[in-house]
Amino acid sequence: MSETNNQKTAEKHEFSAEVGRLLDLVVHALYSDREIFLRELVANAADATDKRRFEALTDSALALPENASIRINPDKTQKELTISDDGVGMTHDELSQNLGTIARSGTRAFGEKLNAAKPEDRPSLIGQFGVGFYAAFMVADRVDVTSRKAGSDDAWTWSSDGKGAFTLSPASRSTPGTDIVLHMKDDADEFLDSWRLRSIIRKWADHISWPITLRETKEDGTTEDQAANEGTALWSKPKSEITPEQYAEFYRHISRAFDEPYATLHWRAEGVTEFTALLFLPSARPFDFMEQSRESRIHLHVRRMFITDEAELVPNWMRFVQGVVDTEDLPLNVSREMLQSTPVLARIRKAVTKRVLTEITKRAKEADSGFNTFWENFGAVIKEGLWEDAEHRTEIAGFARFHSTYSDDLITLDDYVSRMKDGQDAIYYLTGDNLDALKSSAQLEGFRARGLEVLLLSDPVDGFWPERLSSYQEKPLRSVTHSHGDLEKFESVEADTTEAADVEKLVPALKDALGEQVKDVRSTVRLTGSAVVITSDGGPDLTMQRLMRRSGQSMPAMPPILEINPKHPLIKALAERVAKGESVKDYASVLLDLARVQEGEPLPDPTGFGRSLATLLAGPAAE
Repeated sequence: MSETNNQKTAEKHEFSAEVGRLLDLVVHALYSDREIFLRELVANAADATDKRRFEALTDSALALPENASIRINPDKTQKELTISDDGVGMTHDELSQNLGTIARSGTRAFGEKLNAAKPEDRPSLIGQFGVGFYAAFMVADRVDVTSRKAGSDDAWTWSSDGKGAFTLSPASRSTPGTDIVLHMKDDADEFLDSWRLRSIIRKWADHISWPITLRETKEDGTTEDQAANEGTALWSKPKSEITPEQYAEFYRHISRAFDEPYATLHWRAEGVTEFTALLFLPSARPFDFMEQSRESRIHLHVRRMFITDEAELVPNWMRFVQGVVDTEDLPLNVSREMLQSTPVLARIRKAVTKRVLTEITKRAKEADSGFNTFWENFGAVIKEGLWEDAEHRTEIAGFARFHSTYSDDLITLDDYVSRMKDGQDAIYYLTGDNLDALKSSAQLEGFRARGLEVLLLSDPVDGFWPERLSSYQEKPLRSVTHSHGDLEKFESVEADTTEAADVEKLVPALKDALGEQVKDVRSTVRLTGSAVVITSDGGPDLTMQRLMRRSGQSMPAMPPILEINPKHPLIKALAERVAKGESVKDYASVLLDLARVQEGEPLPDPTGFGRSLATLLAGPAAE
């Protein structure tokens, strides 16, 4: 006979040390905007109710009650605030997983940012990291969450004081849903006042489609539940009736962020497919944005009913776009599998993508639009479109921004083409892991000496998209590591009277000493200050090879080409040694490792490199 829920015993679980530290920071560092706790809890309740309504479309046993709502009940006598919903609820395991851990790789970064931030900047961090539920501990000494999963008779209570542990105990709840009871701190009495709660709801949750009721105490001591939100879908209103403040509040509600939207797009499409869209381009990037899923999370509604945020209404490279799309051209019981194949959704995707792309292009052309800041936040993601979106690749390339050797300001490809030298037929670029390292790369010396501008590409995707874009305005994109012969077509703009050494004998000597470690050794004109550099000749360049290895892809050994600078004192000295019949074997491996270090390449034998370098340095010193 199976054990009933009431026969089960309470369980105690410990938070991890990192979660404990984070909770301590949330509790003690965010007092300046404590009201956000209510926004987070109400938003979670609305999400749970939306989920149950959607699941009920295919399982009538999960149907919501007719009066489904979110209920807020302040109790000054008991110093408790209760938020209740009729949502999908949580099982024992879901309570433990959803509330007992903060399984985010951004957790440590959140703590570091919180410690370093000024008091006035701290409130925005909680929104950028989505700490959510844990904001309750800003106002509560203890939080109890009692939940019953829709379709189940069992209920459980999760309880914690936020100081290192939580308990899970069997409980009872007459209907599915969740009750969150906050045992308020002594200095949080204001959040038990009805007028204060009402103002917070109006500010943060007025546009939630579910009724929110607030229990208010009358003068005679009786209580009454009063409507606390308007509950009107903002996107269904005419634009002329919506203020910028209302747009901003809705953006913060749906994105769980605190920044002002960079751009607001609100329109109604009519024709073969009809829909209303209210979308936002953010002005700030969440700290863990690059660690998040690549799928778009725009909310799809059918006749104002939330259906899913997994409809992928824009390409992955637009996943920073927030908002809502509402249509009447889809059935309410549409499944996610059906969504992916329906022609209606395909037409909506195409129209939404085009509209967002048009807005970004327009902003990029406007002076003082703040587009460069927007690009610094989301450019690395947008450039994924250059790699994977053949339909819009050319448009993206038109407004994309890049760093270059020309100046510290971001430039466009049009800017680059307008400055190309006479006789220059290619757009040169250099990829790497760090912008500062790229600026000082030995690969650029010959290009700088000849006044040739080079794009500096330091985002991970930069190793891939140039191959797909291939050219711009009929100018091929060419990596400087593959452009050895190009430099000979241009004269140096820098005076250089240094004589070059005769390396006719040195080159084969180095090649013989290095053997299969290199594909070739050759003299080069690309260097002006460095002694050596490594390049690739055809196939993936060095950065691409590193990226492929890091991603776990099989990457066969591709020996580099070692290029030497015949005007460098070290190369001249080695050429003289070879001319005298002396060996340069000990120097050959050091030169190759030195070139690897310059390119950020891992050394195959760091210890051996250290010993060889120390021995060679000790030679002249000993003399």
